[in-house]
Amino acid sequence: MMPRNLQLILAYDGSGFHGWQRQPGVRSVQGEVEATLRPILRHPLTAHGASRTDAGVHARGQCAHVPTDCTIPIENLRRAVAHHLPPDLALVHLRDVAVDFHASRSALCKLYRYRLYAAPERPVEHHAAGFTYHVWYVLDEERLREAARRLVGRHDFQGFATAGSPKQTTVRTIQSVEVSRAGREIRIDFVGDGFLYNQVRNMVGTLIEIARGRWPIERIDEVIAARDRRLAGPTAPAHGLCLEWIRYPRLAPAAGPARVPAGGETS
Repeated sequence: MMPRNLQLILAYDGSGFHGWQRQPGVRSVQGEVEATLRPILRHPLTAHGASRTDAGVHARGQCAHVPTDCTIPIENLRRAVAHHLPPDLALVHLRDVAVDFHASRSALCKLYRYRLYAAPERPVEHHAAGFTYHVWYVLDEERLREAARRLVGRHDFQGFATAGSPKQTTVRTIQSVEVSRAGREIRIDFVGDGFLYNQVRNMVGTLIEIARGRWPIERIDEVIAARDRRLAGPTAPAHGLCLEWIRYPRLAPAAGPARVPAGGETS
């Protein structure tokens, strides 16, 4: 029996990982987290992640939960885990949560940010090469915003999903899409209840084609209506995408040997 449940908030540079999910023969975030925790908690375990970020995708607010019977106080655990994680993976927060908390199933919504470096010079000049997609051509930001607004709502997003997604349904709700500029960067923030395999990157690729003036703004509606991936744009590169946060309802108090308040949302 595992009477205790640990919630971990993690940040990582995705360039050195083959995504979140543990896979044989490749380095993954889940694999590194589990390898770090096993000698500390001293039992077999699984780190259940909230989002299966793809290879090369970054995170600042990935969430995972780990059931355990370890009785080490939470502050001691926090120091040990943070110290032993590899340099490209950081523990942002660790706390006890209720045993029925599930990193994926308990989530209300999550925010993915895609960063476009829209300038003639290379992003390496500003130390942004590994975290932004360099777009050489001029983008019409108003067209980008208008097209992005058409993604908001509850739709069948099969046309924006890469083949091979194991999900039972391709219907998702996008609560907001915000386009903003920070210097040379154009940032596109997607908040939704969940996303299909490569959905965000495929939406970004489509938005870029519209912002370049190659496609009409109504192309978004056509892709959604036809549910045909061939009508959408190319898949934007993984390194421009980051999982910023995952939001949960107010959590019930944790039970177990190191009980601490666990109220509030994760963001």
